[in-house]
Order: sequence, then structure tokens, then C-alpha cells
Amino acid sequence: MVTSKIILITLFAFASYANADNKVVCYYDSTSNLRTGQGKFDLSFLEPALQFCTHLVYGYAGINPDNFKMVPLNEQFDVTKENYRHLTDLKRRFPGLRVLLSVGGGSDVSGEDSEKNLIYRTVLESVDHRLAFINSAKDIIKHYGFDGLDLAWEFPENKPKKIRSSFKQFWVGIKHKIVGESVLDEQAAEHKEQFTALVREVRNSFRHDGLLLTLSVLPNVNSTVYYDPRQIAPHVDFVTLHAYDFYTPERNPKEADYPAPIYDLIDRKVDENGDYQVRYWLQQGCPNNKLVFGIPTYGRAWKMDEDSGLTGVPPLPIDGPAEAGPYTNEAGLLSYPEICTKIATPNEIKAGYLGKLRKVNDPTKRYGTYAFRLPKDDKEGIWVAFEDPDTAGQKASYVKAKGLGGIAIVDITLDDFRGLCTGDKYPLLRAAKFRL
Repeated sequence: MVTSKIILITLFAFASYANADNKVVCYYDSTSNLRTGQGKFDLSFLEPALQFCTHLVYGYAGINPDNFKMVPLNEQFDVTKENYRHLTDLKRRFPGLRVLLSVGGGSDVSGEDSEKNLIYRTVLESVDHRLAFINSAKDIIKHYGFDGLDLAWEFPENKPKKIRSSFKQFWVGIKHKIVGESVLDEQAAEHKEQFTALVREVRNSFRHDGLLLTLSVLPNVNSTVYYDPRQIAPHVDFVTLHAYDFYTPERNPKEADYPAPIYDLIDRKVDENGDYQVRYWLQQGCPNNKLVFGIPTYGRAWKMDEDSGLTGVPPLPIDGPAEAGPYTNEAGLLSYPEICTKIATPNEIKAGYLGKLRKVNDPTKRYGTYAFRLPKDDKEGIWVAFEDPDTAGQKASYVKAKGLGGIAIVDITLDDFRGLCTGDKYPLLRAAKFRL
């Protein structure tokens, strides 16, 4: 009996030790304080989440195009109202938490749009530019008590899939073989080497102060073009793969499809799934325990029309982004609570209630969940693919099976932080954490 107890205690201790390194990286977008009503996220909502988070990534800072220094994007909120300081002060209540400041993240647009924003590549091209960035970043991080820096570098996104007839697709393939595909960045090879140099230089600057350095690989940025995993990995604490938004209403206004599948789908591009991104980084020399898998807390929503069919099975023709939700107020994007409160119950479906969405689960556990409402009378049709607690848990199970370093919730301000769905706050964060 005593021997059995010893064995059980030993096994429990081993299990606890084995899971001790699993990271739960919680992203927090500071623009959430600008939302209104139930969508507004104040700092007080953070605390119920922080019991589950090992790291908190605060976004976003930007880069001054005139002097290449890192600067707050919302100085009034971050500095004047001292949100930076309030955030890092939370470590007193959660001593195991590490708080990082993220730069870029698709939020820093110094040109007319993100494709014309060249500042992040310009910084890489000169040692003096990189030094100005590094010194300013280090000053901000140390002054406000952050534990490190997250590089969510704004490289050009790959081009979205175009819908073509079979005949046109054939000729496009011939054209690419003859003249090659269009190039987004003529200096991509140089920028790849320069980014590796930046990572190495930041690490050298941070090492003496024990500051963390992490990397966020943003959606639709081609890792094979801009990142050298083997050279980068020794200098970063971990890399978060934002393995979602492969399809969005902005990129794909005429066709809806799964935005965040774990595995590849038939007749899709081979790289539009999370597993491909993971395998690339592993095969190119990044250790398993330094890879973190990003899980979105929102859905991508399109407007269904008479050509969209009746089943909702993707891919399907569509009529642009769906209307903005009441909390996020962004066309084509719905937070998890904006979705879960629209899902019809089985009784409502039997009764033919048309006002809510019909949810379709994924029995394969490979692609994701979606819900839809057909257009009828005064009700606009909608198709939305999203994460729910089941799919968030499945992605955590994938991470565990692959022996990866952990999960990232992107971001917690779009999870159900008020408990509107079932009464439990942060259901996606909880589900993913517990499956680890």
C-alpha cells in the first residue's frame, strides 16, 4: 500500500514537472479599450485570465519612421494614463507571470496601408537603424518594467488566392513557369539575413539584463522567405506561429473557407494550415519546445447570398464581409461572445427559428467549426468560421502531441471575458489550458 502511494506521488510529480514548461501566452491588444458597450475591455478584466497565463504579450508599439526608434502607438493611453505601468505592476499579484511588449503586429501603419509600410524593412537595412531601434526598445522595456520584447515584425503578406476558371488557372500556371511568380519584395533574401542579424543584436543587448526576446510570425507572412529558423532559434526564448487567417473576408471577399485549419484541406494551397507552418519551422532547425501555436479567439464572417448554396459547406461563393458585430464593430470579424450568443439551440433549430445561426461541428477535428444563416426575407445571410472550446482544446492537444512549447491565445480581449456564453469567463483560454 505504501509502495503504491509512493508510485502515485512520483507519477504525479513527474507529470507536473513534464507540464511545467508548457507556455500559455496571452496576447492583449490595447485598442480593446476603445470599444464600447459589452466589448470594452478594461484592465480589471485581465485578472481572471492571468491565473492561466505564463506570459502576457501587450500590443502594440510601433516605429518612428523619422528616427527608427520604437515608440508607443497610443501614448495617451500607454504612457499618460500609465497603462504600461499598471500592466507590469500586475506581476506583484502574479509573480510567475512574464510581461512582454510587442512591436508591430499589423497595427503600425505609417503609409496609406500596410502593404506600403516599408519602415520595418528599412530598419533592417542599416546597422545604425537597427541600433537606434534596439536602444530605444531596451529603454522603454526597462523603464516600464517589462520582462522583454516581442518582435511581431511587419513583413509583406503573401497574396491571397484568386478565384479562376480551370482554363484561366491553366494559363496562369504556364505563365508562372515562363516568367515566374510576382515578387512582393525584391530584396527578400537580404531582409532575411538582416532580420537574423537584428534578432542576434537584440539578444546581445538584452542578455546582460536578463530580458526575454520572442518572435511572433504574423498571419500570411511566408516563413520560407523571411525567417531562418536555424539561425534565429538560439537567440529567442520562443516563437509564436499565428496559424490562422489563411482566409479572411478582406483577403478573400468572393469565397469563404476555413480560416484556421490544423491540417491541409483537399484542393487548397498546401501551406494554408497550421501543421504546415509547424513542420517548416521544425524541419528548418527550430527546437520543438521553442514553438508556440497561436489560437484565435474570433471568427471570420462573410455575407451569404443566393449563390452560396444551402449547406454552408466550404468553400462557397460569398458576397463580401458580414456586417460588424455590436462589440468589435469591425466588418467580417466577430469575437467569440458575438458568435456564441447567436448560435441556435437544438430546439430552436427544430422549430425552424431563422434568426440565429446553425452551428456545424467538425467530426474530423482537423479543420474547424462554422455556423451559418441562410439569407431570407429581412434576414441577411451569414457564414462564420470560428474557434469554440472544443476546437481550442483540439489545437492544444495537437501541441501536446507534437511536443511543442505551448499555446498562444490571440487575443484574450476577444474571448468571452464577461462570461456571456455559459457564465464561465475565458472559455477558450480555459479549454486550451486544461487540454495541455
